[in-house]
This record gives sequence, structure tokens and C-alpha cells, in this order.
Amino acid sequence: MRGVYDTRGMSRLPILARVFFAALAACWLLSPCLAQKKQLRVAAAADLQTAMPEIAGAFEAQTGVKVDVVYGSSGNFFAQIQNGAPLDVFFSADGEYPRKLEESGFAEPHSAAIYGIGSIVLWMPTSAGCNPDVDGWKCLWSVKKIAIANPVHAPYGRAAVAALQKAGIYEQLKAKLVIGENISQAAQFVQSGNAQAGILAYSLTRSAALIGGKQWAIPKDLYPPIEQTVIVLKSSKEKAAAQEFVKFVTQGPGRAVLEKFGFQPPAK
Repeated sequence: MRGVYDTRGMSRLPILARVFFAALAACWLLSPCLAQKKQLRVAAAADLQTAMPEIAGAFEAQTGVKVDVVYGSSGNFFAQIQNGAPLDVFFSADGEYPRKLEESGFAEPHSAAIYGIGSIVLWMPTSAGCNPDVDGWKCLWSVKKIAIANPVHAPYGRAAVAALQKAGIYEQLKAKLVIGENISQAAQFVQSGNAQAGILAYSLTRSAALIGGKQWAIPKDLYPPIEQTVIVLKSSKEKAAAQEFVKFVTQGPGRAVLEKFGFQPPAK
């Protein structure tokens, strides 16, 4: 008969299909199981590529909130955020960028926190004829190319230039410098052999690709402190989760992961 629902068709459905439809109906009626999983969009300084995947995974396991991370130079992210990049949290290798974002209204007031103090090392491959841990700066005289991050917008690049200048060797070596867009690209230059030495973030030398190389910890009195700062952005649509993630990194389990990769805690 027209206009009457025919239940006979339902009986012909495979039993698994009927179970599925029943579960689907229950899901709609009884729980938010079809609701989209919470997700944070995080911009992180390139030197966090070794530590952040472990931190993000631990946070998701604890809270159920997925953390999607994109890496790059802090200066580039600073510009992108000002131009409306839809992000929740910004981990900067330079504390000035979060401060300026807060002052100009792009970040949540009082949400900035120092998550670690970075450090730089002179790194060379195992095949290098010179050992920087023994000979320090002397190793740079025997190489053709030295990789650093772009000092215009990458704090690790500025630290490298500052160290070379304070050591009194920048003018003699500047023609050898090859510039990476960020500290991760500088590391790739050395790893690929396009440079024979690099002034890199210590954290990146903990990666599988670089951990076996020769390195020398550049004295910290040769460059300004690299105070790395995180901030919650005004554009965040998940501010509570963003603030929880910041706390997880700076005060919770993430703190131990950062120290494992060489990020020292800020002075109290």
C-alpha cells in the first residue's frame, strides 16, 4: 500500500547492517560519539621537531585532544599570525615574538610562558677530520661551508652570528656561511654534505640522523640566552584545551621531555 512504511524490507537486511543502524541511532540519541574530536593547531619553532612529537602524543593519550603541529622559523610564524593564520598555540624560539603578539592583541593576555632555554652547538659529521669537542672554533678554518639558520628571522641564526662575532672570527668566516630558512634546514645542509659544519640547536642533534656526529657545546657566554616562549593565540577556537596543553608542556609531563632534548628550565 502506498504511504505505508514496509517493514518487510528491513528483515531482509543482513544482520550486521541492522546492528550497525541500531548502534548509529543509539549514538545520535544517547551520546556525542559522532562529535568531532577536539584538535589543536600548533605552530612550533623548528628546533622542537625532536621533542614535540613525543609531547603531542603524550598529551593526546592523556586528554583525547589531537595536536597538529607545523614547524618553521619563529619570525615567519610571527608574520603569519599577524596576517590571520588560524592557530591555537605558538611555540617561539624567541621570547620577543610572543610579547609583541600579546601587546598588539593577537594573543591571550598573560598566557605567555617560557618553556625552555635553548643552546647551540658546533656540529660536524663523524667523517670530519677535525673534532670540534677538542679543537672548537679551529675546525671551521678547514671547511668550505658552515650552515646556520637565517639570522633575520630565526633566533638560532642570530645566536650563531653573535657567537662568531664575540669569538672575533665572524668577518673571517662569513663568506663560508650557508643560510637555512630555519634551524632544521641548516641541519639538513650538514646532514646532506652541502655544508661540512653547522652551528645548530642542541635539540636537533638528538635526532636519529645527527646523534652520531661530532659536536662542541658553544659557551653560553658567547650568545644571548635563547628564552623560548609559548603563548595562546586570540584566534584559538579551543582556548581551554590550548591553555591545558601549555600547562602540560611547561609544568607537566612535557617538561621532562624538553629536558631530555636539552631545553633547560627557566630560572625561578
